[in-house]
Amino acid sequence: MYDDHYGLSGRPFQLTPDPRFYFDSATHRKAMAYLGYGLAQGEGFIVITGDIGTGKTTLVGHLMATIDASRLTAIKIVSTQIEGDDMLRMAAQGMGLSTDGLEKAQILERVERMLGEQSRSGKRTLLIVDEAQNLPVSALEELRMLSNFQAGGQALLQIFLLGQPEFRERLHGTERLEQLRQRVIATHHLEPMTADEIEPYIVHRLSLVGWARNPIFTPEAFAAMYRHSEGVPRRLNALASRVLLLGSIEQLAVIDGADVAAVIADMQGDEPDVVAKPQPAAPEPVVRLAPKPLPAAADEAAQAVEQSLKARIALMESRLEEQDAAIRRILTLLVDWVDGDRDKPDRHSIRSI
Repeated sequence: MYDDHYGLSGRPFQLTPDPRFYFDSATHRKAMAYLGYGLAQGEGFIVITGDIGTGKTTLVGHLMATIDASRLTAIKIVSTQIEGDDMLRMAAQGMGLSTDGLEKAQILERVERMLGEQSRSGKRTLLIVDEAQNLPVSALEELRMLSNFQAGGQALLQIFLLGQPEFRERLHGTERLEQLRQRVIATHHLEPMTADEIEPYIVHRLSLVGWARNPIFTPEAFAAMYRHSEGVPRRLNALASRVLLLGSIEQLAVIDGADVAAVIADMQGDEPDVVAKPQPAAPEPVVRLAPKPLPAAADEAAQAVEQSLKARIALMESRLEEQDAAIRRILTLLVDWVDGDRDKPDRHSIRSI
């Protein structure tokens, strides 16, 4: 595997979402800002949409790793095409409540009691619903009804809806969802990364698994990766993984545009549009080889690229640390401001469904 060949401690481009590899692209930074604002309000709905593979699940994982679990209970469920009553049962089960043999009214009572207990202990509750585009109107209406639970004039439940672009279209184009629309306090649509974010993204993920600047990617390689992936993280991960596999097979210390083009052609089932690199006449022995020495000119070019990468990495790391610290401060300040601004609520439960 390429991770062994390049001395990496893990696979940086696996397709399974992993919040450890969260990358603060411009669109994800905006999404986190909207989430911070929405969470500070402590009520209503937050809606984040994005095309397949744009990093919605990774964003949620990063959010859950960032929030203070002692002050906010986050519950995540992945929705399917279920009607309202089943949506209620899924939400209750996500909160750790048993629903076996219970009528709807009994489930609602248990949910309200659990949310009230959380509130009295000083904790707010956030329900995260993934794949919201699969939910029929009845299920969305059930979620809206759950958002009506209050105590002392304060909402007991806040809901975060995560879905593909068609959910945004349904939300704004369905008359029956007017009441839900009025309760959306923050919304953002995730866009693909821009061309100048490809290199920082690749470097960021490699750095998290002990990358020692081997291999080095040329600017032409990054440009080819952007053209193929169009900035969609999942597509970029699939391509980068295959490129590193090629690099390990061919013992490459520098990966250029031609190498990326060859991988793209292979993935598309076509012949590469570049001249194929000469292959050895006989199979290589099955032993671990050191990277082939580069010609003097190529070695100088590689060193120049490496020095440039080092400088860029240092700058990006410092910026990412500053941005992460700023986001944490903003979230803490907003939550403190909202909690501090509240009068002591009347603990008697109120339902306004």
